[in-house]
Amino acid sequence: MSWRPTHAQIRAICVAAVLLGAAVLLRRPDAAVFGLPIAFLAVWGRYFRPHARPEVHTELDADVLFEGQGTTYRLRVPGVVDPDIDLIVAALPRTLWFQYDPPQAAIAEPVSGGEVTLEVGVRSKRWGLRSLERPTVTATSAVGAYRVQVTSAEPQAVTTLPLREGFEAVDAVPRPAGLVGLHRSRRPGEGTELAGVRPFRTGDRLRRINWAVSARTQELHVTSTWSDRDTEVVIMVDTGGEIGISEGIDGRSSSLDTAVRAAAAVAEHYLRNGDRVRLIDTGSLFRGVRSGSGRGHLRRILDTLVHADRRGRQQDQEQLARRNRVRSDSLVLVLSPLLRQTMLGYIVTLVHSGCTVIAIDTLPPDVASIIDVDAHDVRSWPLAWRLRLLERRRDLDRLSDLGVPTVPWQGSGTLDEVLRDAARLSAAPRIRS
Repeated sequence: MSWRPTHAQIRAICVAAVLLGAAVLLRRPDAAVFGLPIAFLAVWGRYFRPHARPEVHTELDADVLFEGQGTTYRLRVPGVVDPDIDLIVAALPRTLWFQYDPPQAAIAEPVSGGEVTLEVGVRSKRWGLRSLERPTVTATSAVGAYRVQVTSAEPQAVTTLPLREGFEAVDAVPRPAGLVGLHRSRRPGEGTELAGVRPFRTGDRLRRINWAVSARTQELHVTSTWSDRDTEVVIMVDTGGEIGISEGIDGRSSSLDTAVRAAAAVAEHYLRNGDRVRLIDTGSLFRGVRSGSGRGHLRRILDTLVHADRRGRQQDQEQLARRNRVRSDSLVLVLSPLLRQTMLGYIVTLVHSGCTVIAIDTLPPDVASIIDVDAHDVRSWPLAWRLRLLERRRDLDRLSDLGVPTVPWQGSGTLDEVLRDAARLSAAPRIRS
């Protein structure tokens, strides 16, 4: 695209031609007085018309953000530009879930001979993977006579991770099974937490000898410890639908928002404590993260969560059981609004297989009022929804009878009470019939 005259240049040429023509034909010198300055400006703009097009390079300070974080979208025009270029204007197309600074996402900078840099602040308000579309960059010549649109680089992809708030839970984990981790096992072994002092036995390490007690009793004694164990935590995210309204990190959260953010926070907590974490996305046949540990594993989980989509292909109960086999000694945390019979049936299957299952309710507390407002049929929807909530309450009571606690997600401390009860129950002696 070449340099084209602006509307101001075309108007100046037309007005100057009309006034000067009237001055000659009608012998009106006053028309020439008004027309000559305008004609001079039109000739000035045409004489200083640029010929070279500037190059625009775009960059993003950070392409991976957490919810609520911001970055800077920067456009650079190299210093070697046509000296007749006077102004460069950039307008960034507005994208959903991004907040811009300035709010109109447009900025202009004059060209003074050096490199021109245009910066727009961008803040991400919701988790997910989305793109910042290529901006519209326009260069203008002196007196605004000519302009040209410059094609910028490809759109910039921005990944927004859902890990936002810290999550803490009690250290009690039912049935720790591994050989590493920060949880105290019920079995003695190599660890950091003291269990007591006992007489020396063959095979004890010499560094465990308690010399103070040995000198007092004239017999070798060693300090025993409880072994440090880990457990496999399975986080199951129900992406079979989205209930409620999503307004980003600054507003209301839908059931899918709550599930994704809670899954990220819980995974970060248990991975920090040395446990193995597995992620299951019920809305996809293929997405999921195998059991693992470490900071790199947390990043894999977060990268998977940003692709959670309510429009994914939903699995039935048989597919869930066949494709997502869970060990019987695992701690399974189900993040779901608990409305689909498929999820409720699979929870029952996990309980019967011997897993410790905790259902985390992600249904928004104000969902009833949301549906009242957004319903197409005001007379039928509220009553139907109340009946559905009663059915849901019946299903949750049945889960409670099976030993599955249901807790609403409330951030840090949500699982403290149920984890203590689960650990106490798993430590109790079992009565065999």
